[in-house]
Amino acid sequence: MKTIRISLVGTPSDYPGSLVPLMIRHLGYQIAWTRQASSDLQIYGPFYKPQEKRYRWLPRPIRPGAARLVDAFRKASGLRRHKPLSLFHTAENIRHDAIAADYSISFDLAVDHPRHIRFPYWMEMVDWSHEGLTGNRNSRFGQLLCIPRLMQPLGRAFLSRPFKAAIFSSHLREPRATLRRAVGRYIPVDGFGPYFDSTIADHHNSGVSKLDTLQNYAFNLCPENGLYPGYYTEKIPEAFASGCVPLTWTDANVCADFNPQALVNLEPLAWQQFEGLGDLLNSPSQLEALSEQALLLKAPTIEPLRVFMRTVLKDATT
Repeated sequence: MKTIRISLVGTPSDYPGSLVPLMIRHLGYQIAWTRQASSDLQIYGPFYKPQEKRYRWLPRPIRPGAARLVDAFRKASGLRRHKPLSLFHTAENIRHDAIAADYSISFDLAVDHPRHIRFPYWMEMVDWSHEGLTGNRNSRFGQLLCIPRLMQPLGRAFLSRPFKAAIFSSHLREPRATLRRAVGRYIPVDGFGPYFDSTIADHHNSGVSKLDTLQNYAFNLCPENGLYPGYYTEKIPEAFASGCVPLTWTDANVCADFNPQALVNLEPLAWQQFEGLGDLLNSPSQLEALSEQALLLKAPTIEPLRVFMRTVLKDATT
């Protein structure tokens, strides 16, 4: 098994256990987590704050000398003398070129660049065992997303559940606050998560299974944090997998991933103060139509990411 030295900057604390490192191991590499100076691959996350200039904290006249001194130390100590290959990987609503890197993984649609791949975060939560990849987890939801379930109609069972919505959130910044009020005009909305329970430190340690909780709701209010073509997280498929109608806030390009007929997108209703939502929720025929829709019209595959990462790893180790 080959060894690849990887350093992380600006990634979430749980990144080493996420899907991309899992894919790297699946491709036959052993990961040695290290510092940037000795790494083969530097992975930048969405929380990285690049410095504008090297050694900008030093007076301008002595910066070149400081750089030469550090380079000489690296050479003498055997540290890598060339920059490692860089990969920018974001699971946040940040553009693929926000960080200068050799390769990038993001949500962004329609990026015509051979060194970028679109891999939305919801696909990290999918059960890929049928394609040979195992080990990823979705602890907050309670289980991995099952592609066959998402390709089946929602079903009529939600019609017999309590006619109310649940929202899971650590904050009610816009648009969440407005959407909660708008939906609340027509049906009750129950809140779960750190915003509603100050004893919860974060979602991962809440002790609440999202899947189990949603069994008691016909709807899941699950807005995205922002609007951008391609930015679709785990929220919509988790709602659907729970047997709920997703009440979301997203842009029209959501059809790139999901069947727009299987969800209720509140964004187009904003201009009329969400009045159309009441008509929908009180329409047996429209609710029946939702029950007949599948969320996925085409099965996704992890193969493009596997091919992409194989190229990245080869470039980083040769």
